[in-house]
Amino acid sequence: MESILARALEYTLKYWLKSFTRDQFKLQGRTVQLSNLDINGDALHASLGLPPALNVTTAKVGKLEIILPYFSNVQVEPIVVQIDKLDLVLEENDDLDTYGSTDSAQTPSSPAKGSGYGFADKIADGMTLEVRTVNLLLETHGGARRRGGATWASPMASITIRNLLLYTTNESWQVVNLKEARDFSNDKNFIYVFKKLEWEHLSIDLLPHPDMFAAFAEGAFKDDDGAKRVFFGGERFLEGISGEAYITIQRTELNSPLGLELQLHITEAVCPALSEPGLRALLRFFTGLYVCLNRGDVNPNAQERSAEAAGRTMVSIMVDHIFFCIKDTDFRLELLMQSLNFSRASISDGEITKCLTRVMIGGLFLRDTFSSPPCALVQPSMQDAAEEPLHIPDFGKNFCPPIYPLGDQQWKLNDHAPLISLHSLQYIPSPTPPSFSSQTVIDCQPLMIHLQEESCLRISSLLADGILVNHGDVSPDFSVNSVEFKVKGLDLTVPLVNESSFTGARLHIENLYFQDSPSLRLKLLNLEKDPACFCLWKGQPIDSSQKKWTSGASLINLSLETYNNSKKVNGSRSHSSELWRCVEIKGVCIQVAMVTADGSPLTEVPPPGGVVRVGVACEQYLSNTSVEQLFFVLDLYTYFGTVSNKMTKVGKNKQKKLVKRELSDGSLIEKVPGDTAVSLSVKDLKLTFLESSSLDIQGMPLVQFVGDDLFMEVTHRTLGGAMAISSNLRWDRVQVDCTETEGNSINANDVMPNDHHKLRAVFWVQSGRNFPFLDLRMVHVIPYNARDTECHSLSVSACIAGVRLAGGMNYAEALLHRFGILGPDGGPGAGLSKGLEHLSSGPLSKLFKASPLLAEEVRESNGESIEEEKHNGYLQLGPPDDVDVSLELKDWLFALEGAEMAEKWWFYNSEDSYREERCWHTTFDSFKVKANSGKKHPVNVKKLLPGALKYPVELVMVGVEGLKTLKPQKQKGTAPQNGHMQTVESPGGIDLQAGIVLNEDDGAIKWEMESLKFSVKHPVEAIVTKDELQHVAQLCKSEVDSMGRITAGVLRVLKLEGSVGQTTMDQLSNLGSEGFDNIFSHRDSNGSSVSLIPSSLLASNRQHSSSLDPTLNSLEAALLDSQTNCAALVTELSSSESSKQYLHSVEQLAQKLESMQKLLSKLQDRV
Repeated sequence: MESILARALEYTLKYWLKSFTRDQFKLQGRTVQLSNLDINGDALHASLGLPPALNVTTAKVGKLEIILPYFSNVQVEPIVVQIDKLDLVLEENDDLDTYGSTDSAQTPSSPAKGSGYGFADKIADGMTLEVRTVNLLLETHGGARRRGGATWASPMASITIRNLLLYTTNESWQVVNLKEARDFSNDKNFIYVFKKLEWEHLSIDLLPHPDMFAAFAEGAFKDDDGAKRVFFGGERFLEGISGEAYITIQRTELNSPLGLELQLHITEAVCPALSEPGLRALLRFFTGLYVCLNRGDVNPNAQERSAEAAGRTMVSIMVDHIFFCIKDTDFRLELLMQSLNFSRASISDGEITKCLTRVMIGGLFLRDTFSSPPCALVQPSMQDAAEEPLHIPDFGKNFCPPIYPLGDQQWKLNDHAPLISLHSLQYIPSPTPPSFSSQTVIDCQPLMIHLQEESCLRISSLLADGILVNHGDVSPDFSVNSVEFKVKGLDLTVPLVNESSFTGARLHIENLYFQDSPSLRLKLLNLEKDPACFCLWKGQPIDSSQKKWTSGASLINLSLETYNNSKKVNGSRSHSSELWRCVEIKGVCIQVAMVTADGSPLTEVPPPGGVVRVGVACEQYLSNTSVEQLFFVLDLYTYFGTVSNKMTKVGKNKQKKLVKRELSDGSLIEKVPGDTAVSLSVKDLKLTFLESSSLDIQGMPLVQFVGDDLFMEVTHRTLGGAMAISSNLRWDRVQVDCTETEGNSINANDVMPNDHHKLRAVFWVQSGRNFPFLDLRMVHVIPYNARDTECHSLSVSACIAGVRLAGGMNYAEALLHRFGILGPDGGPGAGLSKGLEHLSSGPLSKLFKASPLLAEEVRESNGESIEEEKHNGYLQLGPPDDVDVSLELKDWLFALEGAEMAEKWWFYNSEDSYREERCWHTTFDSFKVKANSGKKHPVNVKKLLPGALKYPVELVMVGVEGLKTLKPQKQKGTAPQNGHMQTVESPGGIDLQAGIVLNEDDGAIKWEMESLKFSVKHPVEAIVTKDELQHVAQLCKSEVDSMGRITAGVLRVLKLEGSVGQTTMDQLSNLGSEGFDNIFSHRDSNGSSVSLIPSSLLASNRQHSSSLDPTLNSLEAALLDSQTNCAALVTELSSSESSKQYLHSVEQLAQKLESMQKLLSKLQDRV
């Protein structure tokens, strides 16, 4: 029996140890002692189920002592192996092809398993292992060596385990005799071995990689983050952790390895103090470990040690509580995680290994304790959410048969969904397309995130410095991957302190998702009908040259936060937070598809010369903001842009600088895609602008803008030596509702108190049409070379149909002044100027700056010389050589209500009144404007000399059809619908057509009328009295005056007054008073102006105005005198106690006088 036991031990030791001979084995009684032994790395690698990319480079035993039981009990009592010190070194292998020539390769004389389950195997499986100290050094590279970047080398981890004990148990993890433990496998078709692992103390130290010091000597650390990396001299990460593990080994009846399952449980992991350099090192270590575990260039079956490894491996780690505390001089973070579960299962079929990784986090809290007061940056949502079952993707269901035969009884997980769950399936090595290399699904329950500037900047610096995975490190470029990310709810809080009453914003998102997979079906992009995207059609094979993304959310809410100070009963103040919802978006979706031009792997986004499609859709967009809220949102956007720029600067690294330097070389045309299309679709749009109020932050509504079915598309295509940019805009319906003007709002309390907040339609589109409200198409062909100017063309076609305008231009001008868009001087108002200043100073400033069109302007702005023209990437832009513009206004109606009629209109019931009964109105069937370069119609245009200025537009045709002006009368067959009057169209009207050409006369270029056509298709009946004619002339004059002032104000808002000239601005400001006569008059041979308007009518108007002037002046003097007396009376009553009861009545009288003064000023302006 002794000799049999000795041969069994010799057989086992020969398998585990290197260069073991029988002479080393000397049995002294029941004890065997050995020292300075080298363990076979391949045997240890296969037994532990280590990743293929890791090599066991060193495995040494200091002193080994084997204690045998009594020979009669050798079948029931275990052999005890005691080791004083075990030193292990695990290193990532960069070149797996050279592994077979290393010293750790298995020798041919080493015994192999699979020859049967004999006595030696039973003795080895029942051994008890006691190790006093285990020293493990783990070195991963994370792809840094292949990049040659020692500055990003991940640190090494030194793991120390004390008092480790490994012993055999039964299937219930209870200590029994070995015979009972083996009896479980008697009636099974497999051999099961159950072992339990315990340890008392575990510590992890992070050590700097030696390559970093060599790189520092060469001056590789120039930035601040690099200095923090090099100053890291090692730090203890974890200490004093105890735990246990349950191991299940499954073999075939012939003792061939079949399955290995390791379930490790740690109750608590605490890191009380970790410095910032230590945190950076920890992040780089986990990044390197992630790359090592998921490298797609590893072929496990090409290595000899894979024959001894189990075909199925399952490793799971459960940590109940994790607490990290990062403490530095100016940076402190606390991280608390609950119920962390990590599991990784792998199955090998002889060719490809499938790995399923699952990570679950039950709770997560991230706090910034350095800020004052401390705040939680990330935490679960405080709102009660319905518990949902755990979502497992299809690839994670029934992934592999269970190894532990009694199921998941020991590790029974909660069926409810955790806070964060991750499932990832990976194939090693990466298969060729169209097979997926990896599939990842991430699900998150509702989260709350508090965005604080300093914390975000520091965390972004840590992530950019510590987490860096280059493309190709994990999977090769030809691999195809899929990612799906879902968040049930997300609440983002952004604090911002400024001069407004708001203290921050809160963004609430529901059902946020993101998907990245070339197999997605993107219905929004409509790729099936796009010939340029034929390789993305359904049924086409997928490969790495394609990328498809989609992202969206069911609801996005933006609310502004304000604090109210309220007094309690005891006199103390309480601060309550209120949210004012200002923006709500429902059903938003973004879809992106792109493909390379030559079918190569898509590694650069967007692909140069490739095809790109982007689509954005929104079911409903609601906005409810006042001027104050709008300014705060602009400040918030500016704040976001500033923080984003800071985060970008913080996250810069050498790799990004290298990419930027490469992109700066060569032409810009070579870097952009060859075919791009971007579309925007909004089904329901509603914008409400509120009036700011000190008592009510929401305020009363001023303007409401409603739009339905908005679609916009912009495409860019490369056409050999030129590019074509086309734009399409289609809008089905628009309606604008406004509140009353200032004059009406004064009397609103007396006349219509119950309808003070009701809005009236001033702009809408007639219903029942077969054509959209707006249809715009534009094509711009731009050559790459200035010599191809004949290819530079611009074509614009626009149609605006079914427009109904109420109130007139005079009323529109009053509204613009009321809303603060136009100021008292006719220029931009104070509110509009402030808003434009916010936009121009923020990230949108580039949108408000004119980009230089000519290459010479670009060179002058950049200080480039002419010799550098061939090497810059700018387009040789200039004025288009061929211009074709077509504008059509179809079926329009203007209500010439004037100021008085617009004011009276508010006091009528809009549901049963007809606007045509009370005002003049103008309508036309079609108004067309066509402008082109005049190549087909050269009229009186001399040949321009070489180098002379070429005007893009040389011929303009203006025509109107069915022009009618109707006086107030009741129309038969009309009925109001939805508060809007529907008119019955009557045939007839006047048709006008005018041709205007650009003419050159003695070096002076000016516009001249070439032709004028006047026609009437149906008889026209004009019945008008002299008073009516005078009234409509005065009304048209007032409307034209307002239109000119609005146009001048818009030009001043756009800062184009310098381009059109001060003379033009003066004419626009007095278009009805002075310019109205000049437009409808011609000059005779003597240069005098002859008016086309009857002189009697003009004289009547002037007489009417002159007769009103003394009356208005007298009324103004009387009002001023009354206001002076009221002010003196208010002062006298304020000083007398007995007369204060009459003070309120006098103040109301003063307010009414002030209102009358404003109305009088308006009347004087109109007269």
